[in-house]
Order: sequence, then structure tokens, then C-alpha cells
Amino acid sequence: MTALQAVRTIVFYVLFMAQTIILAIIVGTIAIIFRRRTAVSWALAMYWRNSNVWMLRCIVGIRTQIEGIEHVPASACIIGAKHQSDWDIFAILPATFDEPAFIAKRELIDIPFFGWAAQSINTISIDRKLGAEAIPRMMDDARAALARGCHIIIFPEGTRKKPLDPPDYRQGLTRMYEGLDVPVVPAATDSGLYWGREGWIMWPGTARVRFLQPIPPGLSGAEFSARLQQVVEAESTAMILEAVDGGIARPITPAFRERIAAAQANGPRSL
Repeated sequence: MTALQAVRTIVFYVLFMAQTIILAIIVGTIAIIFRRRTAVSWALAMYWRNSNVWMLRCIVGIRTQIEGIEHVPASACIIGAKHQSDWDIFAILPATFDEPAFIAKRELIDIPFFGWAAQSINTISIDRKLGAEAIPRMMDDARAALARGCHIIIFPEGTRKKPLDPPDYRQGLTRMYEGLDVPVVPAATDSGLYWGREGWIMWPGTARVRFLQPIPPGLSGAEFSARLQQVVEAESTAMILEAVDGGIARPITPAFRERIAAAQANGPRSL
């Protein structure tokens, strides 16, 4: 099983990287010429999303399940999602009403063609090298994106986390919540069970994202931060334990088994 999944994973990565590079060059070139998002560049972005979801299912065996999309308002909002896998990007895009604005590290935006392509479809960069100036600049870009009707997508921990790892929420989303006066839609995931940071091999199964009830504006920053972390972590943990109880293909390492036991002892519940 492991050898077969290793081969399937390699095939996926080769095709994934090849088409990502080709499409980044095309969309990046369009961005240089037109300095904005065009119908062609957006169609290519959605092709990239849909083709990768198809390849994940047909080559690796990872199916995609999106739940609770009815909780995402049609008007401008922020989506704050648990980040366990690159799959999360593909899963969240359909909930953005074709107007996504991802928050991304400046290092990604500085990649030739890829960064130009990302910027042309509303990606907002955060340059951590700027220190205290990074958040105000991000806020200005986010405010402009919301005025265009975008749905801003941010991973509040800033990086992918292993399933059931201790959370590490940063202050960027809380600052946005306090300053932008729009609802935040929490999103829980269990995608790290299939394509994540624990080993390079991808494992078959059904990766899920679950959009939860929006948190309305008006709370204090501390209240919002505590509520966001509580609902996202509780729901993500419940989804992971549900998948594990149902049987997963990936091997369970001793370290992961300890995290499972600790989560079960804490009695997580779905919210």
C-alpha cells in the first residue's frame, strides 16, 4: 500500500507542478499586460483548481467534501480557516462567489510569474520583514478588497499545522476583525489526514472543510479571538476523530496516536 501510494503521490506532484508552472507563466504574463484580473485569467485559475481536485481524486484517491457553504454570506466577509494542507485552497475557493482575496506571505508574491498571477486575482501580501508596519499595510489592501466585494481568506495560524497539533493563532485576523467591521466565517478542516506535513506521501480518503456560523462584527478583539479559536479547533478536532474512528488509510505514528488519545481524553465536541 505504501509503495503504491508513493508512486501515485509522485505522479500527482509531477503533473501538479508542471501545470502550475505553465499556468503561472500564462496568467502572470496576462497580469503584466492588463494590470488586472481578466475573464481569461480567472477561467485559468478555476481550471487550475478544478483540475487539481480531479487529479487528487483520480490519481491519489483524495476526494473533496465541502460542508456548510450556506453559512458564507454573498456580501463581503472574511473566511478564517484551519490550515492543514494545500488542499484547503482548492476547497475554500468555491465559497468565495468568484471574488477571493487570499492573504499570502510576501515571499510567495515575489516569485516571478506566480506572484504576478496571484496579485492579479486579488491576493493580498503580508511582508513580515516590515515588522510593525506589516499589519497596517495589509489592512489597507484588505479594506480595498472588501470594497470590491471580495471574500478575504486567511489562515490565522499563518502556516500548515499537523492534525491535532496545539494551535498557534496569530493576531492578524483579530486585527482585521477589529478594523474592518465585517463578519468572519470560521472554517474547520481535516485535510492534514490525507495531504499534510506529516510525511510526503498522500493518502486516500475524503478531505473535508466545514464552514461554520459567521461571527458577527462588534465583539472585542479578545472575545473574537477566543471564540474563533474555540469553534475552529473543536470542530476540526471532532472531524479528525470522526475520520479516525471510521478508519483511515494513512499509518498512525506513535506521535499521532498520542495526539489522538489526548484529544479523545479532552472530549472534543462538534459545535
